[in-house]
This record gives sequence, structure tokens and C-alpha cells, in this order.
Amino acid sequence: MIGVTIGGVTIGLYLLLRHAIEWYPGLDQLKNRPLDYAGDWLPFLFAWAYGALGILVSMGLIGWAFDTALWASNWVGDAALWLGAGETPGRAAGATYQPLGDLGNAALVLVTLLMPTLIKHTKSGDAIKRGMWCGLCLGTSSTVGGLTAVPLAQGANWIGNTLYGAIA
Repeated sequence: MIGVTIGGVTIGLYLLLRHAIEWYPGLDQLKNRPLDYAGDWLPFLFAWAYGALGILVSMGLIGWAFDTALWASNWVGDAALWLGAGETPGRAAGATYQPLGDLGNAALVLVTLLMPTLIKHTKSGDAIKRGMWCGLCLGTSSTVGGLTAVPLAQGANWIGNTLYGAIA
């Protein structure tokens, strides 16, 4: 697993803010029907949690894919910071994390197999892609994303134990 840099966190925050701006229905509509609009965040948040969990996988094709995506995000974000503001690239922004257990990994593989279907066959495909990318950028940062990595990993491990423990 590779660590996230300040540039990677910048990309993750950009994706989060972009989603919020595109989602914002206006104050009057939000006041009148808040639950309708709050529900619009669910696909993004689900995908964010998946992205944050995916970056915790350290081996296999899923680990390689998430590490590659994080490496590219770090590179693009660091380049933008260096070119835009003269910042030193490569500054680490990572936190400690709890890796997934065997059955947590099995649950993540199951969700990974379902993600292309969710992206293709729901109207929220773009939000799911952005949420996944945002989650992998912020999932191991020392900000809120890093704080959620441990409970997400524990939850995935619990789901895996529940699903596969009953079968095995």
C-alpha cells in the first residue's frame, strides 16, 4: 500500500467539493424537501466508503488497482500544487490504518464485482465513480478520511464474518 500525499488529498477534496456544488439544489428547495435531496448523497457516500476500504487492501489485483489510482492522484495533485503554488511535491498526509481481515477482503471482492453493474445500470454512475475516487484519495489521509478508515475496516470485517461465517 502506498501513502497519500497532500496532492492526493487535494484531489480528494476537489472531488468532494465538486460533488457538493453539482448536488446543491438551492436553499429554498433544500428547506422544503431536505430528505429528498439528502438521499442524493447516498450513492456518492457508498462509493466513498468503498474507495476508502479499497485503499486498505494491500495485495492482489484490487490492491494494485487502488494503489495505482492513488499513485496517479498523488502525482496529479502534487504536480498541480507544485505548478500552481510552488509547493514541494510528495509531502505525506497519511495516517495509521487497520487492514481488512480475510473475510473483510472477501466482502470487498463481492462489492468490487458489483461496482461495474452499479455504475452502468443506475442513474448515479458518475457520482459512484467520483465517490470511489474521492474515497481512495481521502481514505488513508490523516483528516476525517483517516478517522473513518478504522470503523469502515471493522465494519467490512464484521460483514465478511457474518456473510461468510454463516456459510463456511
